[in-house]
Amino acid sequence: MSVRTPGSLPAELDDAVAALTAAGVASPRSDAEQLAAYVTGHPRWRLALTATISPPDRERFRDLVVRRVARVPLQHLVGTAGFRYLTLDVGPGVFVPRPETETVVGWALDAMRAAGRAEPVCVDLCTGSGAIALSLADELPGARVHAVEFEPAALAWARRNVMSIGRGVTVHHADVGIDVTGRNLDHTSRSRSTAGSTGHVPAVVDELADLVGRVDLVVSNPPYLCDDERDQVEPEVGRHDPPAALWAGPDGLAGVRAVAEAAAVLLGDGGQLVIEHSDRHGSAAPALLRAYGCWDDVLDHPDLAGRDRFVTASRRARG
Repeated sequence: MSVRTPGSLPAELDDAVAALTAAGVASPRSDAEQLAAYVTGHPRWRLALTATISPPDRERFRDLVVRRVARVPLQHLVGTAGFRYLTLDVGPGVFVPRPETETVVGWALDAMRAAGRAEPVCVDLCTGSGAIALSLADELPGARVHAVEFEPAALAWARRNVMSIGRGVTVHHADVGIDVTGRNLDHTSRSRSTAGSTGHVPAVVDELADLVGRVDLVVSNPPYLCDDERDQVEPEVGRHDPPAALWAGPDGLAGVRAVAEAAAVLLGDGGQLVIEHSDRHGSAAPALLRAYGCWDDVLDHPDLAGRDRFVTASRRARG
């Protein structure tokens, strides 16, 4: 039985939980335990059986709690984030992967398995830490996976994770062409082409020129927050996630547009598109794809919490 004497591990945990609760952290007990496990090297389940913590570990733990109270993301403090069956390195400059995106990957995996291709070609646009790309490579044996990122800091994290996890993912530095100015909101009034709504060919298509028309799956978690949400996001998001991974113009759909433009060129006939979006876009994202005229089977899907989360479509056969 653990002893709650001053300076003991149980007492330190209780103090941390109280401080994190007062700071508005959503999961104070879990966060305190994860920080303690990180500092002591014990698995979380052993913390309840451990009464003592060394003075150096105690000071380090208290310092991390102070930083978490200041709303530095937990994942930045411990240096990793779990995603499906992987543990990814994360930190400043890269978007911390969220559990909601695991559902997106699950659908993509099911679609590729159902297609029965032995070596599907998969492209992850706006890869960030590489979470989606690495999960596809991990769970889809034989897949040839390409991960694309433009922001230099995020690109470095993706390359680091590919090196450390050791899966067969090719990382590309290329611009997907996300326009957050709002100039491209009228996507329904332009002439159509094989590139989607505007005929614009994003730079990523040049980078992946050898794959044009041969890709089986394009999946993406692009930026999708609306400009009017800037004062509403949690401090962990607004202060620490890179802006390029969050903001997608006045209507929050600039990322969806850019990914759809690139995917329309990259995918082969019948290839699958999967795009994560805001829970505000359960109707708008599918409507955007339907307006392009090159997508079939457009459907929206909820996450495990029942919130609108991602849209899927198949590339219509070229005429």
